[in-house]
Amino acid sequence: MKVLISCGGTGGHINPALAIADIIKSKYPDAEFLFAGTPNGMEAKLVPKAGYKLETIKAAGFQRKVSLENVKRNIKAATYLMMSGKRSREIIENFSPDIAIGTGGYASGAVIRKAARMGIPSAIHEQNAFPGVTNKLLAKEVDYVMLTVIEALDFMDKEKFEYSVTGLPVRSSINHITRAEARKKLGFNNDFTILSFGGSLGAGCINDTMTETIKWHTKNNLKINHIHGYGGMGKETFPQAMKAAGIPLKSDRLRITEYINDMDVCLAAADLVICRSGASTLAELEAAGKASILIPSPIVAGNHQYHNAMVLGKAGAAVVIEQKDVTNEKIISEIEKLYKDPDKVTAMSHSAGELHLKDTNKRILDVIDKLYEKSKNKK
Repeated sequence: MKVLISCGGTGGHINPALAIADIIKSKYPDAEFLFAGTPNGMEAKLVPKAGYKLETIKAAGFQRKVSLENVKRNIKAATYLMMSGKRSREIIENFSPDIAIGTGGYASGAVIRKAARMGIPSAIHEQNAFPGVTNKLLAKEVDYVMLTVIEALDFMDKEKFEYSVTGLPVRSSINHITRAEARKKLGFNNDFTILSFGGSLGAGCINDTMTETIKWHTKNNLKINHIHGYGGMGKETFPQAMKAAGIPLKSDRLRITEYINDMDVCLAAADLVICRSGASTLAELEAAGKASILIPSPIVAGNHQYHNAMVLGKAGAAVVIEQKDVTNEKIISEIEKLYKDPDKVTAMSHSAGELHLKDTNKRILDVIDKLYEKSKNKK
């Protein structure tokens, strides 16, 4: 089987694409893969690092706000768009794939549209509860649409395509270690444990409120263990804030670091997770069965993190607080309520676990098998 996968822009599009490739390899070990993405996006590093070949295509999005800089960007985007058809055909004809899969991003729009119009059995995977523009357009062109959550259909013309809810693949290391083992590995006792982070770059809002939260439970000698990843944007400020408060970055109750490189261990150790609501993060919260306080990023396309978060919020698995409503007092109050009510935390954790689709890999392979069968019937 020859598989063309197109993705790009952010890790939210690229990581699912890599996971889907791994899932395909589990059943079709001799499958040959080619990725298509932009030369300057994260895919240019992540895809070759994962051992896959990447062909590049120039693509960019159009800016809606009127400004001189955005006019220049839109001229560039229009130029790329005019060239994308020819480049997409070139990539497809040179590789001659049996099937094509897109996971979002501007490059995916051009490549998967061309593949579908050239008669190659194609599918897309939409990670978010609020679909991206590219995937909303492609849904009408491809053979199958894979959705992480059924709520995405509320924003799509579902009469125009065949879909299945597959969920989102999560890293295999999730759930490989028990809570007790994880806490022992981190040097923590068995008290209430918080995990907070804002992604690799960090999130100013989360860093600010976690500064006060850590001061609160530390100064009050509460039985709380806390892991916090402050990310790149907190590199200068967060350690300084802790130093000024006389709080160590590491102790038998604290582990404060720029990056969390053992997220599987930290997630296993946690009772409560405080974070943004990107699709991959939420899929891991569901897989691990963790209660959460979610603060959606307000600066993402279509406010999709809010829609993602509300899937867990409505299921009773998370407390959702929009960034505009975040105050130190509100966050601390929510944490304190959960700290004092372990039964509530257990119920939220159970609700998160109930959302997890344990057969995501099989559901994705079912779609792949249909595409491959269709490809063979065409030959």
